[in-house]
Amino acid sequence: MTKDDKIKIYNLLKAASDNLCGYSSPDFAGEMPEFCGDSPSTTSFDSAQLKAQETLSTASDSTLLNINKKISECKRCALCANRHNVVPGMGVENPFVLVIGEGPGEEEDKQGKPFVGPAGQLLDKMLGAIGLSRDKNCYIANIVKCRPPANRNPLPEEADACRPFLDAQIAALKPKAILCAGSVAVKNLFHSNDGVMKLHGQVLNFNGIPVVTTWHPSALLRAPENKRPAWEDLKAFRGVLQGINPNYEK
Repeated sequence: MTKDDKIKIYNLLKAASDNLCGYSSPDFAGEMPEFCGDSPSTTSFDSAQLKAQETLSTASDSTLLNINKKISECKRCALCANRHNVVPGMGVENPFVLVIGEGPGEEEDKQGKPFVGPAGQLLDKMLGAIGLSRDKNCYIANIVKCRPPANRNPLPEEADACRPFLDAQIAALKPKAILCAGSVAVKNLFHSNDGVMKLHGQVLNFNGIPVVTTWHPSALLRAPENKRPAWEDLKAFRGVLQGINPNYEK
């Protein structure tokens, strides 16, 4: 890793920690340390991501309640200007599965809860088909916590502004597996250009957590012909979950 890469990561960690604490974090007090470059074999992007995860998980405001409070106060991007409610997420606090969508829609913006419209009803059926429920063993969150205008995809700068919150939620929730609903979710989680058409059904890895991607419920409502492959994705995900805990559905 180069010296510039280390400085960028340091600044990212400091911004994330300051944002969660609501003030200048004592973990990053004082002058920036001196960095020097490493040979390519001594470090990796995965280890940098893991370090960010560890920093967020040990921040003084890393409990789910405090993270969601910070989300409710956030004005880090332009999406805050037209929101009625922020939508941090909902579900159990020690979930077996974290479901990640793209962003709130109109009904979600009104209620302050994720996936409560027609797409949410379909999502609940999809989860129920493999023994999951937001009331029992899941937490549902989104890439961005405020509604993009006209339900468009979040812009890169909007997703980047919200990313520390998602990382903090993952660190606090400690899910055993993640289900990405749609291309926006998986692209932003992994900072990748690959979407659902290429990645659906595959078992990916995010800092040691298995991840499976399938179609967003809204996309399935628009194109019902994809419900069959989506069901195959869910069966693959159920296989992953059974490998972690064979009794998770009980």
